[in-house]
Amino acid sequence: MLTLHHLNDSRSQRILWLLEELGTPYEMKKYQRDAITRLAPPELMAVHPLGKSPVITDGNVRIAESGAIVDYLIRRYGQQSGKAALMPAPDSADFEPYNEWLHYSEGSGMLPLMLNLYVGRLKEAGAPLHPRIDSEIANHLGYVEGALKGREFFIGTSLTGADIQMSFVAEMAKAFKKLEPYPNLSAWLTRMHARPAFQRSVEKGGAYRFAQ
Repeated sequence: MLTLHHLNDSRSQRILWLLEELGTPYEMKKYQRDAITRLAPPELMAVHPLGKSPVITDGNVRIAESGAIVDYLIRRYGQQSGKAALMPAPDSADFEPYNEWLHYSEGSGMLPLMLNLYVGRLKEAGAPLHPRIDSEIANHLGYVEGALKGREFFIGTSLTGADIQMSFVAEMAKAFKKLEPYPNLSAWLTRMHARPAFQRSVEKGGAYRFAQ
């Protein structure tokens, strides 16, 4: 049975959204962060040595890392039940840009946002780092903003795994009140939030509540 090991307020939410878009049967095991430390519970260590989420198990397959999970689920289940494939054909012109967005999300886009999260917890001690972090956030959000100019989705004319994967970047930017200068990205996130599958994922997994 395909199982999502879901941690509240985490990247796991976008995997839940993808599963709802795919419409494939799955079960979800929920884990809760410690209310004080905001760390994942030790029970997740029994699922994966890193003790992180998301993790999926599917028979003998176990995958961590949300980009790898998105790729696997779309390849494995994207053609089933009459659902859209959610990825361009490998021999199409859109495939390499699609693949780049899958990797960009965590490889580049999330780094300054995570630095903002952790350095912010240092209060005054982290103040000297904020100008550089803010500059990098603006650099990356500006890049994403430009990529969405005149587009409804990141790739092609319908939802793909690139949109799923990039959603966490936009969610974090919104949580940090960094999204307002980027109308294309803001409008894109609003459109994603309006999707019935996204709304079902929030009902099942809970809305994001980031501790800063």
